[in-house]
Amino acid sequence: MISYRLGVDDLADMRFACSPLLETATSLWALAEPSAHLLHLPWIRRTRSLLQDWPAADRELLLALVAPEVQWLPDFITPRPSSPLPEANEELARVRATPPSRAVADVRSAYDGRPLPAALAELCETPRRLRDRIGGLLTAYWELAVQPDWPRMRAVLKADMVHRARLLARDGAAAVLTGLDPSAQWADGELRLRVSSYQLDYDAAVAGRGFWLVPTLFAKHAISPVGADEPPTVAYPARGVGTLWESPRSSAPDALDALIGRPRASLLMALESPASTLELARVRRVSPSAVSQQLATLLANGLVSKARAGQVVLYARTALADQLIGPY
Repeated sequence: MISYRLGVDDLADMRFACSPLLETATSLWALAEPSAHLLHLPWIRRTRSLLQDWPAADRELLLALVAPEVQWLPDFITPRPSSPLPEANEELARVRATPPSRAVADVRSAYDGRPLPAALAELCETPRRLRDRIGGLLTAYWELAVQPDWPRMRAVLKADMVHRARLLARDGAAAVLTGLDPSAQWADGELRLRVSSYQLDYDAAVAGRGFWLVPTLFAKHAISPVGADEPPTVAYPARGVGTLWESPRSSAPDALDALIGRPRASLLMALESPASTLELARVRRVSPSAVSQQLATLLANGLVSKARAGQVVLYARTALADQLIGPY
């Protein structure tokens, strides 16, 4: 059990983010134990096939980043996002800039006193080589296994962020915090969570360091840094993971076209997942001002909602819009 103590200012500064590097690192859980991640089997099968072309030593080292039994990951390969929607290259650069001694300490902490695999133990003797080897391996793995699917992964994560932002505005911080995990308890300014493993146990004050909530696709329960001194962060299971590998619908029903017009119906279909005005304009190859006008009409009629993620405003379909589109 861990606990985070949050003051009024900490609650006001609570933020959401999605992290390509967190998904890259936690996806290793699915590769290591496919039976516990059945929703991801299409991705697991494809990724395992692609990894067969890698040298066996690289595959073994990659999976060794998941500590056995506790399934912990070294903290330095999952840095807290520095913005709501960070780029993978930015996060990977932070991994490659990790002080070598810290990289070694994080690997050993993840194993929690258990013997390291031979490949990891040997690399720990030369900390800079360990840091650089893992950084290069994660970069190659991201490009091979995660980057091709990142747009659809990010769409599900952004949808969760929009949902939580609405919940925060409507019901307050307590509703958001207790909804992160079945074990979550909130009382007297303290969030208590049974995270990652029953063996992870610490108490930390946020104390102005910022408190970030990060949805993730591969976690079964809430997770947090192994080290109590790490920036306060809780990653939690995202909503809608079951839709991740479904084929998106491409065209609007004729009845919806007739009801609200083809341009607005088409825009609603493009909002299969939350998106910004610029993203919608780029995909539809029209000007941002044209998209803004259509969104304003849909917003005024309760067919879309909007929520801010940092400097970006994301638009999402409402339940009413989903009913109009219907299953087809």
